[in-house]
Amino acid sequence: MERTLMGETMIRRTGSISRKTNETSVSVSVDLDGTGAAKISTGVGFFDHMLDQLSRHSLIDMEIDVKGDLHIDDHHTVEDTGIAIGQAISKALGDRRGITRYASIDLAMDETMTKAAIDVSGRPFLVWNVAFTAPKVGTFDTELVREFFQALAQNAGITLHILNHYGANNHHIAETCFKAVARVLRTAVEIDPRQASRVPSTKGTLV
Repeated sequence: MERTLMGETMIRRTGSISRKTNETSVSVSVDLDGTGAAKISTGVGFFDHMLDQLSRHSLIDMEIDVKGDLHIDDHHTVEDTGIAIGQAISKALGDRRGITRYASIDLAMDETMTKAAIDVSGRPFLVWNVAFTAPKVGTFDTELVREFFQALAQNAGITLHILNHYGANNHHIAETCFKAVARVLRTAVEIDPRQASRVPSTKGTLV
């Protein structure tokens, strides 16, 4: 599909990745210019819920199908999904020409507030300042939230800072991380109409 910006027809930014190892089989497709439509199946219910939030609030369409070694634990499924989503986003971004690049938000959910800041820079880095007070939300290991964002940042080529200011409910803490990242990702990958044909860097490249 195509989109129009300031009278110019532009190619819709999509990316697909298939990744198969002895631990997981992952298929991911993303459309950066979507509406937040999601079709997600990882076999991990809480993780599916978080990925649905990521898609919905970033307005990035996502189709994600994962078969993993859940008889061991959820780790490989979560990490490899993050890798594949990151690679698909990077592929969809191409040379990152015209993107807004930077964004930050303080996102509130009930008693919890979490900050996310992003630079879609081509330089992967994660700063993680989030503490959970319980090892699990339901059956999901809370430490895997960081593992997901580490894999996402490294493979999407983004600098990502996530800071939980406060919160009492671990479900809310996790969910605000995903929603906050979704919102900054949405803003940062949007085309800035004032520099639609330029790479937003004095170096002339973000890859």
